[in-house]
Amino acid sequence: MRDENRTDWQALDSREQLALREAYGHYLDTLPPTCDLAEKNERFRRWLAERGVEFEVDR
Repeated sequence: MRDENRTDWQALDSREQLALREAYGHYLDTLPPTCDLAEKNERFRRWLAERGVEFEVDR
């Protein structure tokens, strides 16, 4: 379900996406590691949502 108050990940330019990925990498260093791809995607999606970005994972 799309939240109209969030910006779609695809609407961000490459610099904005890179800045978010870099910031997420620092946050990721604080989490326990996981090999579960679904968990990795969910963590990233939730983290972005807290920053007003909608990220849809292809399933």
